[in-house]
Amino acid sequence: MKTRAIGITLAVCFLAVATAFSQDAMMGTWKLNEMKSKFAKGATKNNTVVYEAAGDSVKVTTDGSDKDGKLTHSEWTGKFDAKDYPVTGDSNSDARSYKKVDDRHFDFEVKNGGKVTTIGHIMVSADGKTRTVRTEATDSAGKKISSTAVYDKQ
Repeated sequence: MKTRAIGITLAVCFLAVATAFSQDAMMGTWKLNEMKSKFAKGATKNNTVVYEAAGDSVKVTTDGSDKDGKLTHSEWTGKFDAKDYPVTGDSNSDARSYKKVDDRHFDFEVKNGGKVTTIGHIMVSADGKTRTVRTEATDSAGKKISSTAVYDKQ
């Protein structure tokens, strides 16, 4: 009886740990790998992106530079439930939504004044060491631009 209880306890612990790791593929600090990235002219570059727990939500902090080289900093706290949550510090957007597709794939939208300005797809590699972000945006002139940013886990 004791052996059975220990076995069940270990199985439950193993499942909990496996679930936690699979849900946390995005969590941590990600540093831009410019050599592997391809940015459209005029695209903002997020040099560092940090995903961290904030209660039952996720806080995303980005630091980078805009098309003119001016430093940028923004923060977003929300859930990966496809609902809009406010962004602070970004003059080009006021809300973002993230949707978890599966343990390693996420879709997102960036909005300004209720209008979608950027859509994107995030993929975390199977080994959890690389994160690729593909975006399609509309620049200030109304032109569509696409970029691919590759990040290394720190």
